[in-house]
Amino acid sequence: MLLVHHGLLWDRDPRVIDDAARRRLEALFDAGITLAAYHLALDAHPEVGNNALLARELGIEPDEAFAGIGFGGPLGEPATIEEFTARVREALGSEPLVFAHGPTRIERAAVITGGAGRYLSDAAREGYDLFLTGEPQEPSLHLARELGIHFVAAGHYATERIGIQALTERLAGQFDLDWEFIDLPNPV
Repeated sequence: MLLVHHGLLWDRDPRVIDDAARRRLEALFDAGITLAAYHLALDAHPEVGNNALLARELGIEPDEAFAGIGFGGPLGEPATIEEFTARVREALGSEPLVFAHGPTRIERAAVITGGAGRYLSDAAREGYDLFLTGEPQEPSLHLARELGIHFVAAGHYATERIGIQALTERLAGQFDLDWEFIDLPNPV
C-alpha cells in the first residue's frame, strides 16, 4: 500500500486519464499497489494531522480550531519573529518566506499547512499575531502589512510531510507493519 497526503485526482482536474495519469495508474496496477490518500482529513486531524503536529513542533499550543481545518493558540514561550523563523527553519529544514509586519512579541499563532494563504485575513481578524502556511498568495505581503500580522510561508511540501509520517507510524505500531517514508523534496 502507498499511503499519501495528496492523491492523483483533484476536483479542479479533468476526469480524463491522459498519458501522465495513465503512467501513474499503470505503475500502481502493475505492481499490485493500493493507493490511499488522506488530504484534508489528515490536515485537520487533532492528533496526527499536519496542522496540529506542526503547531506543537513550533511551540504553539493548538487548542483553538481555526478556519475549520487549522489550529491556533498561544505560544508556550512568546517569541520574536526571528526566533519563530529559526524554529520553522529547524523543524522543516527549509527557508521560509517571512513578511514580518506583526507585533514585536508573538503570543498567538495559527497554522494551516499547504496552500492556505487565503486565510491570512481570518487570522488577523481572530487576533493572531502570526499566520503560518505553506505558500503565499499574491496579496499576502500587503495584507500582512495592512493588518499588522506576521505571515510565514514555509513551503507547501515542507509543511505537509509531518502528518503522513505520524499516521503511518501509528498504523505500523497498531498493526505491526514495516514502513518507509519516501521523501520527494519539492521547493514549493
